Amino acid sequence: MIKTSFLPCKVLKFPWAKVEGSRQLKCKGPRMELTLVQPDVWHLHLRDGELLQAVVPHSANHFGRAIVMPNLKPPVTTTAAAVTHRESILKALPAGSNFNPLMTLYLTDTTSPDEIKLARSSKVVFAVKLYPAGATTNSQDGVIDLFGKCLPALEQMVEHNMPLLVHGEVTDPSVDAFDHEKVFIDTVLHPLIQRLPKLKVVMGHITTMDAIRFAESCEEGFVAATHTPQHLLPNRNALFQGGLQPHNYCLPVLKREIHRQAIVSAVTSGSKRFSLGIDSAPLERRRKECPCGCADIYNALVALALYAKVFEEVGALDKLEAFTSLTGPEFYGLPRNTSKIKLIKTSWNVPESFSFSFGDIIPMFADETLEWQASFL
Repeated sequence: MIKTSFLPCKVLKFPWAKVEGSRQLKCKGPRMELTLVQPDVWHLHLRDGELLQAVVPHSANHFGRAIVMPNLKPPVTTTAAAVTHRESILKALPAGSNFNPLMTLYLTDTTSPDEIKLARSSKVVFAVKLYPAGATTNSQDGVIDLFGKCLPALEQMVEHNMPLLVHGEVTDPSVDAFDHEKVFIDTVLHPLIQRLPKLKVVMGHITTMDAIRFAESCEEGFVAATHTPQHLLPNRNALFQGGLQPHNYCLPVLKREIHRQAIVSAVTSGSKRFSLGIDSAPLERRRKECPCGCADIYNALVALALYAKVFEEVGALDKLEAFTSLTGPEFYGLPRNTSKIKLIKTSWNVPESFSFSFGDIIPMFADETLEWQASFL
């Protein structure tokens, strides 16, 4: 629902971290508002230890549920490890939070069919994540032999209707970095779906028109895709403007403008194939701003504001709720959330950083002004 109303606006406070930036999170002025079923996030990194405790409130304050990625050190390869990680997340939540982490297993060449059965029966694990070995952060323990050693586990996933979440990039050093996704689709994903047509697959954080076309060509309800703010707003020029920009570096890497436009068109079309997956992945500043900086972008604080910006710019705010709140639960066979949130059209400034005892985290769009702000009803 979209309406215009006059509401008081307050300075937003974050007691769990020191917020840096001269303007911090001030907002001003009454604006249009949207009322949405509370969104879920179908691709999220929460890390562990101090980093988990630092960042989980940002996600818990906006989203009802989250598919939590398993690429920790060591990775979450068993149901028992997933249960333990979930307990750590619940302990780190703000008081009174109803945030529900939906856990995943990290697929390896040794994942057994019995582990898939155990995961499905646990009511804690909702999917299995495929990382090609070496493709992204903490993927060194990932899959090498998908069509050989992993096949029994994949067949068990079909039997138990367990989705496979895919980081869709090849790691062959002879393939251009900007073609990793397209080549993965052609050489891995398409053959996989031909071999196991009833395997439910989520293509994570897709970045190319090739991925859009492939998702749209597959049977609806079996292949879906998630989309991040960082692949909907900037293109690959953002990596180099004014010098190398480490806080715009993520994997899959940003692509050409023609691909960005194709993704925006698909996401804002109202298609049931596409849903919200922010891929928010916190790293300390020192791991980003260094001679060999890590991929990953931290966007949990700003994601909903940025999605609203994208949909508003193409005149599709009436389709925002389906993308943020409805298509994901339908794909996973889960009920919609009963709670609601508001997105208020009012200016606020993103902090320059969040400071913790272990270091600083730089959010996406740091020290910039955004035009939408989320709040609970």
